[in-house]
Amino acid sequence: MTTSRRTVITAAAAAGLAASAATTGTAHAKSGGDSAGSGGDSAGKGGAVKEHFGTLADGTDVDRWTIENGRTRLRVLSYGGIVQSLEIPDRHGRRANVSLGFDDLDSYVANSPYFGALIGRYGNRIARGTFTLDGKKYQLPINDGPNSLHGGDKGFDKHVWSVEAFRKGADVGLTLRRVSPDGEMGYPGTLTVRVDYTLTAGGDFRIDYEATTDKATVVNLTNHTYYNLAGEGSGSIYHHRLEIDAARYTPVDKTLIPTGELARVAGTPFDFRRAKEIGRDIREAHQQVLYGQGIDHNFVLDKGITSRPEHFLTVTEPESGRVMKIATTEPGVQFYTGNFLTGTFAGTSGKIYRQGDAFALETQHFPDSPNQPSFPSTVLRPGQTYRSTTVHSFSTR
Repeated sequence: MTTSRRTVITAAAAAGLAASAATTGTAHAKSGGDSAGSGGDSAGKGGAVKEHFGTLADGTDVDRWTIENGRTRLRVLSYGGIVQSLEIPDRHGRRANVSLGFDDLDSYVANSPYFGALIGRYGNRIARGTFTLDGKKYQLPINDGPNSLHGGDKGFDKHVWSVEAFRKGADVGLTLRRVSPDGEMGYPGTLTVRVDYTLTAGGDFRIDYEATTDKATVVNLTNHTYYNLAGEGSGSIYHHRLEIDAARYTPVDKTLIPTGELARVAGTPFDFRRAKEIGRDIREAHQQVLYGQGIDHNFVLDKGITSRPEHFLTVTEPESGRVMKIATTEPGVQFYTGNFLTGTFAGTSGKIYRQGDAFALETQHFPDSPNQPSFPSTVLRPGQTYRSTTVHSFSTR
């Protein structure tokens, strides 16, 4: 284990302090970091805590940043922009980490199924790893059966980002930056990316994405945090109650690529228009559930694309009373019920993660959009700016 180094950064000093950055990922890490469950110093009002978390095999240092606002505390790694922990209170004011993750860098590098990571250049799947743009065909890495998933085998989740803390009024946050060179993972164009993680004065967790390119490309950025509102390591999420404002979803083939249909959720296990337990229909003998080994599907949001984030989802955990509401500018959300958590590793609590122990809600444009002309476009051209915002609001009942 490497020795932890901690630096407290005040609001006045936050601007201009950046973590070291690298533009390459690596297959193995040399050392780990402190446990997220160990507590550590509170970031304090308007401040941030930066500490050494580990070192990659190529010698690149990885930092962990902690920010806090109200009763919400967020820990983020410079490696992959990973949300390592997100602590929010229950109805009795007791704070717990509600996101899955690891307490050492080695596990993230070797084992992680995208726990908490920033996903790019393209969130979700692209069929056969190919797409054609302006008459030219591009080939991406194949890393999920016959398809390309989450940007390829060295997507944004496997790179070290530059990080700096900021304060804006009563809000505190972290700005993450990375430049993805032309041709990285087969994608055209040099993509300059900025992502802001913000904790608002009310304790909301807001993510703002921004990107520009020097050549026509495709972009679909998202975050892959796995949630369990009862607390990380507490077991199944099937008793959580979920409501999604989506009358349609995108059915998939056996490789989980959309067929192009926008099917109605009515009469299927995918109907969450009225709140119901996540596990109520998850074992129904429905072909789409069989394909996903649970739910792993894009929901077409009734609100469509919006210039400002609009509420579309509420999830409630009855025992703790925790409630999470999500608003986004995006037209879709990939709802994933942790189907491929196989019980082969343990998280920050020391508990083994098994199928159904968490869910992910990845706000996004639709999977395989570059090959689906009827889907909203994900093309970004020079002179344009990609922008996307998602806000997670927490309360209790």
